[in-house]
Amino acid sequence: MEVRALPSAAAEVTARLDRLPMTRTIWTLVLLISLGGWFDTYAIFLTGSIAPGMFADKIFTPTTVSLFGFTGLASFIAALFAGLFIGTMFFTQMADRFGRRTVFTVSLVWYCIATLIMAFQTTPNAINFWRFVAGVGIGVELVTVDTYISELVPKRARGRTFAIQQSIGFLPVPLVAFLAWVLNPTAPLGLSGWRWVVIIGSVGALLVWIVRLRLPESPRWLAQQGRVDEADRLMCAIEDKVAAESGRPLPAPEPPVIEDPRKGRLAEIFSPAYRSRTIMLSVANFFQTIGFYGFANWVPTLLISKGIHVSQTLEYAFIIAFAYPIFPLLSTLFADRIERKWQVCLSCLGIAVFGVLFAFQTQPGPLIVIGTLQTMMNAWLSFSAHNYQTELFPTRIRATAVGFVYSWSRFSTIFTGFFIAAILQGFGVPGVFLFIASAMAVVILSVGIWGPRTNHRSLEEISHTPLLQTQ
Repeated sequence: MEVRALPSAAAEVTARLDRLPMTRTIWTLVLLISLGGWFDTYAIFLTGSIAPGMFADKIFTPTTVSLFGFTGLASFIAALFAGLFIGTMFFTQMADRFGRRTVFTVSLVWYCIATLIMAFQTTPNAINFWRFVAGVGIGVELVTVDTYISELVPKRARGRTFAIQQSIGFLPVPLVAFLAWVLNPTAPLGLSGWRWVVIIGSVGALLVWIVRLRLPESPRWLAQQGRVDEADRLMCAIEDKVAAESGRPLPAPEPPVIEDPRKGRLAEIFSPAYRSRTIMLSVANFFQTIGFYGFANWVPTLLISKGIHVSQTLEYAFIIAFAYPIFPLLSTLFADRIERKWQVCLSCLGIAVFGVLFAFQTQPGPLIVIGTLQTMMNAWLSFSAHNYQTELFPTRIRATAVGFVYSWSRFSTIFTGFFIAAILQGFGVPGVFLFIASAMAVVILSVGIWGPRTNHRSLEEISHTPLLQTQ
């Protein structure tokens, strides 16, 4: 006799979510979650902006005496990304075990405390240690934000939603550049300006934490955990609000996709069903951050290397940084029209091309224009890649899987700063961007050849593998 598998509770929740129109209720949830990533972005993009201030205080130097020296800016970058690697590799599993909302909140408090302590340290080793501790919290936070959003929005709007989320998340980039431009030359209350830039980020994050207490748990996660009644009550509340806001009855859910109801384990990402995706995303993540952070973290330093004065450098960086929140807004026009994997590839191609062009410019006008185009490509890569990797694994292991593959981007960036510092010293700015272009080529090949398509497909459909039938 044939035994047919029935749709899981999580798959039924997915079917109910995927038929919802994008009304104020859904966009409010997206906004609140996006605010969670606001100060995480602030912390990551802090590096390039406060670097000139730390150079002036003689805490760090632009280059190092030896490849892995701890007195150079590269060690400050490495400390953050070592923490991010630990957080994404070993602690994102907590979001699959304890829930998106709980881990989402705890990780932000962790970051606030560690960053505030770092602001008052005076030696490279102490600053690097607390930067590392803050990085662990940020690593967990970023993966949880991506997982959370992918599970709360309908399938037809995931691209647009991630573009909006990234636009909100990137608002700190021009803000931190502006604060550094204004505060770096000053010392309010006897504290160097760069320290105030750090303090503002940590205190502001506590305010966002209070706002986020309004967030519900992911109904998909609740259903996957067997808490079906809670998931149903939450879905009914969301459906009632959305129906009232849309002014018409909700459409009937599509038939849910049958999904494996078992609890997830890390080992599952290496099963035949997901092994190629895991390897593809691990390789892509390892190399994509060489381009992304190779530019983002080093813009002021690269401009200084071109002979541009520090004050002008921070002004140029501030202007260029506006592309981060603006481009994702523009991309909402095509975020769900162009297949996600090709968006990743096209953005990497743009990073390589504009990076090489940037390397050979010396005049302010071309530097700002090409730097802005390069930044647009960075923003495009960020929201398309963050969206793409959350779509490729099932709910039961989504945070665990994304944490694993994403951790390799953090691992590579631990060493990227040291290599860029050495290349900058030996081969100048052109050498740095040739290095970046080579890394982007690897990402294009890996995603272009092995990446599956995801647009307009439900999360369960994308990650679905046929269950065995028994006679």
